[in-house]
Amino acid sequence: MIGFIGAGNIGGAVITGLVKNGFDSDQIIVKGGKSNTAKDLQDQLGFKMVSKIKQMADTDVIFIAVGQTALDSVMTELSSIAEGKLVVAFTGGATIAQLKKKLVGAKVAIAIPNTPVKVGAGFTGISYSDVFEEADKKKVCSILGYTGQVVEVPSEQLGILGTVAGCSPAFLDLFIEALSDAGVKHGLNRQLAYDAAIGMAIGASKLAKQSDLSVPELKDEVTSPGGSTIRGVAALEEYGFRNAVIKAVDAAEGK
Repeated sequence: MIGFIGAGNIGGAVITGLVKNGFDSDQIIVKGGKSNTAKDLQDQLGFKMVSKIKQMADTDVIFIAVGQTALDSVMTELSSIAEGKLVVAFTGGATIAQLKKKLVGAKVAIAIPNTPVKVGAGFTGISYSDVFEEADKKKVCSILGYTGQVVEVPSEQLGILGTVAGCSPAFLDLFIEALSDAGVKHGLNRQLAYDAAIGMAIGASKLAKQSDLSVPELKDEVTSPGGSTIRGVAALEEYGFRNAVIKAVDAAEGK
């Protein structure tokens, strides 16, 4: 049995990804907030809901999916049943030390999923406390694996990994929208332009993932000498595309 405290954007996306990809909804208990988000999700997915965290006493793994402002109060309530549990916080501002101090006796970790977990195509970075054993890690990964790829990283790298994987869906959406605008400018109807841009993004990502070639090599395969693609790439560089992406990551990191 696993528990979720919070079912907002990220918590709800992970729960949806689990159930839609085969995890038994009867094994999920959710403590929602004051909004009806969790209740609306329950109507769709059929998991159990509770009104108090202490009603999650029978769970083995608990995922905390609340904002930074609510984290302290959640941990205070959770501390009474935390002993022996695996607790994974999706709260980006949390630290391992903070969780260990408040949740005495629990084995704690911090994970940063991105929104594609909702369709089983997510990327989740995770950092574990030093008391997490390999069996514990396998248990957490076996759950989150329903939502996509899970990668363990040192805690000091979790923030930037979360930015690269977590903020970038919005960057890619913006790129898809811009490609669609360009297609419409040159005569495509809007839906076809979106379908072409989205299909490209899915296919190119899948190829980059599965190919033996590096990403630069894949780019070189498409950019024939004197061809239209290399002219487009040159225009992207002229207008600062690469620098804009790096600056976007810097800004998301607060630098």
